[in-house]
Amino acid sequence: MTIGDEPTNAEKVQKLQAALHAKAKESPAFRFYALYDKVYRQDVLHTAFRQCRSNDGRPGVDGQTFEQIIDYGVDRWLDELAEELRTKQYQPQAVCRVWIPKPDGKERPLGIPTIKDRVVQTALLLVLEPIFEADLPAEQYAYREGKSALEAVREVHRLACFGHSEVVDADLSGYFDSIPHAELMQCVARRVSDKAVLHLVKLWLDAPVEETDERGHTQRTTRNRDEGRGSPQGSPISPLLANLYMRRFVLGWKQLGHESRFRARIVNYADDFVILCGGSAEQAMAAMRDMMQRLKLTVNEAKTRTCKLPTESFDFLSYTIGPYWSWPQRRMVLSTRPSAKAIKRLKAKISNTTGRDQTLLDAKTIVERLNHMLAGWAKYFCRGPVSEAYRTIDFHVRQRIRRWLVAKHKQTGRGINRYPDPFLYEELGLIRLSTWRANHLRGRNA
Repeated sequence: MTIGDEPTNAEKVQKLQAALHAKAKESPAFRFYALYDKVYRQDVLHTAFRQCRSNDGRPGVDGQTFEQIIDYGVDRWLDELAEELRTKQYQPQAVCRVWIPKPDGKERPLGIPTIKDRVVQTALLLVLEPIFEADLPAEQYAYREGKSALEAVREVHRLACFGHSEVVDADLSGYFDSIPHAELMQCVARRVSDKAVLHLVKLWLDAPVEETDERGHTQRTTRNRDEGRGSPQGSPISPLLANLYMRRFVLGWKQLGHESRFRARIVNYADDFVILCGGSAEQAMAAMRDMMQRLKLTVNEAKTRTCKLPTESFDFLSYTIGPYWSWPQRRMVLSTRPSAKAIKRLKAKISNTTGRDQTLLDAKTIVERLNHMLAGWAKYFCRGPVSEAYRTIDFHVRQRIRRWLVAKHKQTGRGINRYPDPFLYEELGLIRLSTWRANHLRGRNA
């Protein structure tokens, strides 16, 4: 099976995206009126399918898998989908809802569309994203090429170090589930006048949600359509829509004069944001509450607070930003470092990976899983004084893998003498975070 001429498809899509972005950048008030036919272009659909395939993911409510599509014939399947779109016969199916554990013990809903709906959403995303990227302000860091959560943390730290010492540590309740459809569609229509494209977006927003309870009973609800709000997390188009609506808040903050009045800068990542002020954080928080009410969003009062640097700390994107004693400088400094919650979450994952229910696996598999987990964690948590966090994690990993080895081989004791550090790090190849990062960076720069 060959999925078209992939390099040619990718080049064609990139050329289309570059043209759309250039036009959007050149003409900020221009409304795109002929986009729908781009969505079912062969190169766009093939690129969308390839992206969805690389993300994999579980099937939607129809149970169709990527393997079934490949057996059926990808070109054939995409040709039929293109015809559905061209003749405007395409109708999205219900979104399958699953619940994902959150760090605080609660759960958040995740919507899983069918593969067909994922491909169409991704195809439209390939067309719309370059247009709206031209409009998104620099304060927004999520789901954008060239921006990241780590860059958002870096910007917060920079602002904090240069006079923005009062902080509004904000939290919204159920942002994705609260976005009002009418206002969101206005955000899309500001740039898109193609009625077929707008109709597609509205269909996805109104799609029913299907959920299976503990007894195996399936329920289907239409809350989004009935209440006119909500964008299911998990859909390919959802991040763009979330950015578009949050853009209203970011731009409104400036237009209403709050940025200059409170000398207050916003840093936003998806539904997380902080406001760093050179003036009064209390006044900025009151202004933020008023704006969120107008935007029909709900501030989580239990988690929203003000913070005064450099004496207090706050968490943002799993980093703690605040005072830290620097032994080299022999003074308190304003730093970013892995938050206590982030360390706790990683330790819990390590414990689960090395539990007694994993003793049927071999040591090589366990170490590979741990190393993948540790390397990914250290790649993100690399800013500021990380040594203490790394040592804490290293100690926990050693304890857990020794306990796992003892249980696997039905031995007694804690395994310290039987499995010393050289065995763990040299024989098994376990990553030691406290030295791995330096060696990794040295090797990458060599």
